[in-house]
Amino acid sequence: MERLLYETHSHTPLCKHAFGSTDEYAAAAQRAGLKGLVVTCHNPMPAGFSAHVRMDVDEFDEYLNLVDRAKTEWQGRIDLRLGLECDYFPGFEDWLERQVLAAPYDYLLGSVHPQTAEFRDRFWTDDPHKFQLHYFEQLALAAETGWFDCLAHPDLVKNETVAAWQPDSIMDDIRRCLDRVAAAGTAMELNTSGRNKVISEMNPFPEMLQEMSSRAIPVVIGADAHCPERVGESFDDALDLLKQCGYRHVSFFLERQRFEILIDQARISLEACVSGN
Repeated sequence: MERLLYETHSHTPLCKHAFGSTDEYAAAAQRAGLKGLVVTCHNPMPAGFSAHVRMDVDEFDEYLNLVDRAKTEWQGRIDLRLGLECDYFPGFEDWLERQVLAAPYDYLLGSVHPQTAEFRDRFWTDDPHKFQLHYFEQLALAAETGWFDCLAHPDLVKNETVAAWQPDSIMDDIRRCLDRVAAAGTAMELNTSGRNKVISEMNPFPEMLQEMSSRAIPVVIGADAHCPERVGESFDDALDLLKQCGYRHVSFFLERQRFEILIDQARISLEACVSGN
């Protein structure tokens, strides 16, 4: 059975909060029945922006070399690709524009991280509802830059405002955000690591996935693996959830081009390749 799926969201120790070598991540992808692994470590940012959770600016070439070496090492076994997870944050547009042109990426993830000190300093008020709305506004703005192939973990704010998370009360705002994402032609991620967070469900929540499906927004599955053991985690459940929410295809990007496969074929491939290992 041909392998079809990629782990599209994985990290390296350069980000200071991930563990394991790229070789270990690639081996985990092979065991998980995947065709490939896209390395998407957190981008370097200037002026010390969240410096404790990302590679330093002067480590970017090391990152490129690390991925290139692993790609050569695993050729013919796992299709290893270069990606980057980029923080979108107002005021850093010039930096990001230069960065997305700085290397021959296969895949660029745009992220809004409401847990960072910078985001909280800029947008936090005593009203968590307004904080949530700021998050979805920034998510839409990230899509509208046209720089990113996909938006990562697109309801992450719920884990920063747990006590006030009532998605029904902001669904109209979420729908307006999704209208803008759809118009921009940007894909969105189903991030399986959400099961390990405070609100234990994949990101985004099912009702948001249904709204995405109704707008024909493509979805990419990623485990957001910060250790090899998480590579491909819960992909089978993610495929089932997508189908329940109205999707027939799942997407991934190579050389910045989107490819899609039928969910049913992906499910069969995943099961057969895992059992065949």
